[in-house]
Amino acid sequence: MRWTILSNCSAPAGTWATFIEITISPGRALNSLEAGQPPALFYAAMDGLRNALDLFRLEGKRALVTGGAKGLGKAMAEALAQAGADIAIASRTLSECENAAREIREATGRRAFAAAADVSVAQEVERLRCGVESALGPVDILVNNAGINIRGPVEELSESDWDAVIATNLKAPFLCARAFGPGMCLRGWGRVINLGSILSAVAIPGRAPYASSKAGLLNLTRVLALEWAAKGVTVNAICPGPFATDMNKQLLSDPAKYQAFVERIPMGRWGELRDIAGAAVFLASEASAFVTGSALFIDGGWTAQ
Repeated sequence: MRWTILSNCSAPAGTWATFIEITISPGRALNSLEAGQPPALFYAAMDGLRNALDLFRLEGKRALVTGGAKGLGKAMAEALAQAGADIAIASRTLSECENAAREIREATGRRAFAAAADVSVAQEVERLRCGVESALGPVDILVNNAGINIRGPVEELSESDWDAVIATNLKAPFLCARAFGPGMCLRGWGRVINLGSILSAVAIPGRAPYASSKAGLLNLTRVLALEWAAKGVTVNAICPGPFATDMNKQLLSDPAKYQAFVERIPMGRWGELRDIAGAAVFLASEASAFVTGSALFIDGGWTAQ
């Protein structure tokens, strides 16, 4: 099937061109219309002419990435900037955020703002919101990436270990969604991306706080998706498998543990930072307009087993 628009559509604003022909084969007219009669088939034709890659463009959007100074957060921030978004990066260490923001500005030409914040504290999240909105404008895309992991058998973990992981990995996304989501709803467009894990769905011994926080985050994702679905705001989770990041230094520095993980990954390798970039752009863009409450696993096949 081939759509052909035979008019240049130069009619005055608010009207339609005098003659619009849409054909499905050379020489056969499917519809010919007078001005002021916009057909459903015309909309379909125009949609068909739109470049699919344009759906991934983020010009005019502003994104906040928590924990965005390094690792997966930085990789996602860079990808969103490459797609056209202005970027705010937040973590507890301002110098690291400033370095990452500078690198993004130099590489992409986009605006990039750095802020220090403990996103597990409500007052700091509100201060972050005010700072980002003052520097860039309202946030359209929120990436809840900040996270920590404290490993060990449950009998060796302290209450403070548990509290620290739950606060950063589960409480902080709740606080950030509560701070930025309502504004997105009022404006009628927004994207929230929560960083889950393969441990949102499966378990590994010695990961009680982390696995609990990530399982909870996946259900928080679903709840928020349902609450905001009719308001133009989507909420989804990216669930990575093993990636070579600072969080996994313990495993990377132990050849036996490293190899044991590789053997459990059907693709036979750890994830690389570039592997998460496309998923972030997809879930932040119009390309995912009908996707909400979902989890995208980037794990080399781990959870397919």
